[in-house]
Amino acid sequence: MSHTVEWTVHLYLFEDEGKTKARVELDTGPTALTGRGSARCNPEDEDVPVIGDELAAGRALNDLGQQLLRAAEQDIESVGAPPASPRPRPGYGWIA
Repeated sequence: MSHTVEWTVHLYLFEDEGKTKARVELDTGPTALTGRGSARCNPEDEDVPVIGDELAAGRALNDLGQQLLRAAEQDIESVGAPPASPRPRPGYGWIA
């Protein structure tokens, strides 16, 4: 079965309250999702705006990606498939 669709994505970057913020909007036709992310420069670091843009955009895209995965899991379950088994997820940073 052949299947082709086109989804529209808009990514917005802006400064607000000393932070770089990103909003990414996905329109699939029947569904619209919005991911959000932000970044703040450490006052002791050199201010390189592109780094804040990259971090905020990456975090917004990650948020959107997680929303898409949750939507897909709900759709899979709605057609009668069993829930996916929990799987280990990669850890980042220090373990608490």
